[in-house]
Amino acid sequence: MLGTFADAGAAVAAAEADTVIVLSCPELDGVALRRLAWQLERVDVDLIVASALIDVAGRTTIRPVDGLPMLHVDHARLRGSARAAKALVDRFGAALLLLVLAPLLAAVAAAIKLDSPGPVLYRQSRVGRDGAVFAIWKFRSMYVDADARLAELARLDEGAGVLFKIRDDPRVTRIGRYLRRLSLDELPQLVNVLVGQMSLVGPRPPLPAEVARYPADMLRRLVVKPGLTGLWQVSGRSDLPWEEAIRLDLRYVETWSLSLDLVILLRTVTAVVRTSGAY
Repeated sequence: MLGTFADAGAAVAAAEADTVIVLSCPELDGVALRRLAWQLERVDVDLIVASALIDVAGRTTIRPVDGLPMLHVDHARLRGSARAAKALVDRFGAALLLLVLAPLLAAVAAAIKLDSPGPVLYRQSRVGRDGAVFAIWKFRSMYVDADARLAELARLDEGAGVLFKIRDDPRVTRIGRYLRRLSLDELPQLVNVLVGQMSLVGPRPPLPAEVARYPADMLRRLVVKPGLTGLWQVSGRSDLPWEEAIRLDLRYVETWSLSLDLVILLRTVTAVVRTSGAY
C-alpha cells in the first residue's frame, strides 16, 4: 500500500512505474479519474482503466456514442474467409509436417515396438466440432492393459474436474515417458488434422465422458475444431487446473485470429522444450 488516490503521483515516482492500472471501484468516479489522467500526463505515464466486466465474450473496443464512451463487444469470428484460410493452413501444414517428420515418426514407432509388446498406435474417441465424435490417434505411451488398470488407480488421481492425471503413472512405459515429455506421442494427430477432424491450433480435444459433464457454457468450446496444440498447452499443460484449461479454451474461441494461431505455434516449441506440465 503506497497511499490513497491523492498519492498516486508520489507512488508512481517511488515505484518508477510507467503505467497505472485502475480497477473498477466506487471511490473513483469520472471526475477523479480525469484528474488522475491529467496528473499522469505531466510525467508521461500511461493510464489503463480495467472494465468491471470480466470474461466478456469476443473482442472489446471503446466506441463513442453521443459523447459517451461505450464498450462494444464484437462477435467471435467463426465463419468467413479467415476461417477458410485457417483450414487451408491446417491441411497444408499437416501434410508438410508429416513429410518432414517421417523419419522421426518411423524411429518413434520402432522404439515403441522394441520397448513393450502391443500396437504402435493408440486409438481413442474424442469429441470434435459441433459434438461430432471421431477417433484420435496417438503413439502408444502406456502398457496395453492401461485402461483395465484405471479403476485401481482412481484413488491416486491428481487431476481436477473430470480429468484423470497421475504425475508418475505406473501404466506409462519407459519410452512413453520420453514421448509424453516431448509431446511426441501427439504427432499422429497430424493425420486427424490432414483429414479435417482437427486443427493445428484449437481447444483441447475432450473425451465424451468429459463433455457429458460439461455445464452449458462449456459446450461453447465445441463450435470450433479441437487442436493439436492450443492456449492450454502453452500455458502449463497438465499442471493447469481443469477450470483454467476450460477458460483458456473459451478465450481462444472468442478471440481467435490467424495471428493468434501463429503466436501459439511459436510458443508451443518453447513449451515442448521446457517440458513443464508434461506427464
